[in-house]
Amino acid sequence: MPIFGELFLSELLKKPILDLKGDNLGTLRDIIIVKGEPLPVVKSLIVSRKKKKFLVPWETMSIFNKRVMASTLNREDLAQYEPSDEDLLAVRDILDKQIVDATGAKVVRVNDIKLEGFEGKAVLVAVDVGMRGILRRLGIERQGNEFFKLFKIELPHNLISWTYIQPLEPKLKTIALTVPRQMVANLHPADIAEIISSVSREEGTSLFTDLDLKTAAETLSELEPDVQASIITEMEPEKASDIIEEMPPDEAADILGDLPTEKMKALLESIDQEDAEDIQELLEHEENTAGGLMTNEFIAYEPEIKVSEAIERFKRDAAEIETIYYIYVIDPDEKLLGVLSLRELLLADPGKTLSEIMVTNLKTLNPEDDEDIVAAAISKYNLAAIPVVDNDNVLIGIVTMDDIIDRILPPKAKRKRKKV
Repeated sequence: MPIFGELFLSELLKKPILDLKGDNLGTLRDIIIVKGEPLPVVKSLIVSRKKKKFLVPWETMSIFNKRVMASTLNREDLAQYEPSDEDLLAVRDILDKQIVDATGAKVVRVNDIKLEGFEGKAVLVAVDVGMRGILRRLGIERQGNEFFKLFKIELPHNLISWTYIQPLEPKLKTIALTVPRQMVANLHPADIAEIISSVSREEGTSLFTDLDLKTAAETLSELEPDVQASIITEMEPEKASDIIEEMPPDEAADILGDLPTEKMKALLESIDQEDAEDIQELLEHEENTAGGLMTNEFIAYEPEIKVSEAIERFKRDAAEIETIYYIYVIDPDEKLLGVLSLRELLLADPGKTLSEIMVTNLKTLNPEDDEDIVAAAISKYNLAAIPVVDNDNVLIGIVTMDDIIDRILPPKAKRKRKKV
């Protein structure tokens, strides 16, 4: 059984492995890892000698610590190693790679790997993602720690237990989560989007695919347009349709507008007809206009209904609307007559009609108005949302403050919406 203690991979690399006579079998270059219980175990060591690589099976190791590594094999017994993508190698596949620290909603780099002895085997117990790992790799961990002590800074041990690491992409072995995949859904969609944007497109797509519909829809809205288009394009059409249906129509239109025309049409044909019609209406407008920014989801009631009835209807209707700031009042031809805030509605006399309490001096936009005009109007009049009407004063949508903030505070790339 090897003499073994707690150590890090960086303390072993480039050191010789000896045979029983003390001859050098080669320099340690990597280790092959296989699944073990409860932790991954070292299957073999890979050593190099004269530009060739050889395998040293773990069971032949007689001594294994950061000072001495020795095997019972002789040089003549070593089998040559042929690199294989099927093997999981600590240096090639894990060291310096990124892992998703989902607890902190960020991506961190693996700077070192901690090993321990367990029942005669060498097991991987943790990855080091901190400064100590970097200093250790450079061979100056002790000096670095002393240096920081001069400033009364104690370098932390930033170790992430292998217990918390799970594959991000089942077919890939190099990226891992530090929490179970199902817990990712508990993060804020913006944090999930940041993680997806930090890993490879393939890995991001895999992570996204596992999200539930509601989380997926909210996360998709937070991603950059090119990432959105890539993910939706690569997904199963049925799942993509379900996610699009879950999104507010204006956000769905933004995403569909970035897809190839045929793909966009196919998705529109596969989702609920009413939802598809709402999205198609929005796709008719250029992206950087009031029409392109607006959503056609809003609440509008007739002027003659009483406040008490409006409140009851609002309780039913609000569940289907993403954002509600105002109640709009329209006539039978859907022409805009007035508006009232939720506060005004709730504080009004229940017996009054909406026409009696609505504000008629409205600020409105035309669908062709430029986004700068939209931003200026919302800012000037301190509005949470502003209605968009056509030339006949028919209410066709609203632009919310959130929509315009997303637009005037880049860095999101400008879209070029296609019409259907």
